[in-house]
Amino acid sequence: MKILSPFLLAALVSTVLAEKPNVVVILCDDLGYADVGFNGARDIRTPELDRLAKGGTIFTSAYVAHPFCGPSRTALMTGRYPHVIGAPFNLPNSGDGIERYNNLGVGVHETFISEVLRKAGYFTGAIGKWHLGITAPYQPNSRGFDDFYGFLGGGHDYLPAKFGPAYDRQVKAGTKYINEYLLPLEHNGKPVTETEYLTDGLSREAVRFVHEAAAKKTPFFLYLAYNAPHTPLQAKPQDLAQFPDIKDRKRQTYAAMVYGVDRGVGELVKALKATGAYDNTLIVFLSDNGGRTDEGADNTPLRGVKGDTWEGGYRVPMFFHWPKHVPAGQSFDHPVTALDFYPTFAGLAGATLPVGKKLDGVDIWKDFLAGRNPRSHGMIFALRYRGKFSEVGARLDQWKITRVANGPWKLFNLTDDIGERHDLSGQFPQRLRDMVGAAERWSRDHVRPQWFDSEEAEARWDENKMPNYGATFKIN
Repeated sequence: MKILSPFLLAALVSTVLAEKPNVVVILCDDLGYADVGFNGARDIRTPELDRLAKGGTIFTSAYVAHPFCGPSRTALMTGRYPHVIGAPFNLPNSGDGIERYNNLGVGVHETFISEVLRKAGYFTGAIGKWHLGITAPYQPNSRGFDDFYGFLGGGHDYLPAKFGPAYDRQVKAGTKYINEYLLPLEHNGKPVTETEYLTDGLSREAVRFVHEAAAKKTPFFLYLAYNAPHTPLQAKPQDLAQFPDIKDRKRQTYAAMVYGVDRGVGELVKALKATGAYDNTLIVFLSDNGGRTDEGADNTPLRGVKGDTWEGGYRVPMFFHWPKHVPAGQSFDHPVTALDFYPTFAGLAGATLPVGKKLDGVDIWKDFLAGRNPRSHGMIFALRYRGKFSEVGARLDQWKITRVANGPWKLFNLTDDIGERHDLSGQFPQRLRDMVGAAERWSRDHVRPQWFDSEEAEARWDENKMPNYGATFKIN
């Protein structure tokens, strides 16, 4: 990335401090690293996203804090690794009927970034997927969002003609626990009848929010969390028709779902321009984790998939866009993480952080504008619990250590080997030991999970004396 002159850097920073920007976070679900045009897609067209990316800065080494959705979103909202606040597992589908889990959510002692921005004068909205708790204390309207439209669980069907009647049939049959993918969507705690394809409905509500926010004459924060392209793979016929050359049905449907997101982003941009908000809006686009290659995604050139600690599990496509503030047509190659959003957004908003609030990210803004590494010599971690062992990934500058499938620790130079194919642990054993030691020290603040994705997983946790970090961080 081109380094800005000290004069221009100072001018940009002073301008930022003079006017609070609107902040829009657009989050896809299970989007593959190579599934948008600006990040290398060859068979999926995303013209709206590509236009924004070209007018802003693409982050080539962007990470989330966990390789699957619930914990990743927890980190984004709290600025904390999910392992240190007891949230490293997804909350299970409420239709499973595990009431003691259904009554839980991300601890209310953790102040969400939405609460910080609202106290700083922002009008706040959450549209789409939540997955951070379904009961009242954990819902968006209780966590700093003035407006919420979407669903509280971990996923949803896309076709109202399918999920609406299916829900009605189960209610009529007296089913006590109904699959959350079929539940009615909600608007500020009240069920609503959605009539559009889910992605289009969420885009519509994002546009509505922008217009309402503009009328308030205050800055706004919009968290637009699309469900796409998460399963079930369901697309509109007109979107499928955009990709006649993709013969694999899963890939074609997946491509159409991504295209639906792109269309929605185009409508959102039109609303920002129509209301005069566009020029003072920071737009951040990313995925919550890597893609599922078994469900149509492509993580090229990364190794791995959603759920693991190879790069493909938690390294994601991302860009920043903000006219005259974010450098246009640039790329930023230093590692950053979604944990950095909390302090960075708070800094741009001139917001006051809660007393005693701990953060695992850093305010990257000045370093980003200057083209510097925001965490030189600082590590970014990922850890995923399996039944009997843990998988770990950790990055320090260009170096990456990885342990997956209970195999040996490996060391990679990501600058030369983004695909993690050439293990250098034998050449640099001390570097490996130092990085594994740092990851072990990071793990000492981890706590027992508050919930698990199933009761069986909780039983296995106790039976196997997890997390068993002694074995995890042992170098064979």
